[in-house]
Amino acid sequence: MGEQKLFFDDVTEGDAALEFTHELTRTDLVQYAGASGDFNPMHHDEVAAQGAGLPSVFGHGMFTMGLLGKALTDYVGVGNLKRYQVRFTKQTWPGEKLTTKVRVAKKYDEDGEHRVDLECEVVNQDGEAKVSGLATAALPSK
Repeated sequence: MGEQKLFFDDVTEGDAALEFTHELTRTDLVQYAGASGDFNPMHHDEVAAQGAGLPSVFGHGMFTMGLLGKALTDYVGVGNLKRYQVRFTKQTWPGEKLTTKVRVAKKYDEDGEHRVDLECEVVNQDGEAKVSGLATAALPSK
């Protein structure tokens, strides 16, 4: 199946990308630790996490950022993302259902490119923001 292409002409300020939800599991934490090399015991060792005063192990911030990055590139297309920045607002916990949200905030031309600024975030099932961010993409025109 080919990638669906998003065109600048078809985007309107206020448009929202398709949301997707991922339930964070302990397996995600272990797999991400292996892939990233981040073996901080707070992410996989219950005893260490509780010894540090936490209720349990918690998710890697960069894992959550990666979920949002996937939502962005699924929406604007691989290779079109020019800028992506986030702020980590709350920890994520195994069992939380994390939903990505991406909205077109601004549409404009700059440096010969058709650009869109995107507001984005990851929220849990209670609507708590876990990561919030901004991104800019350059889109082709028809």
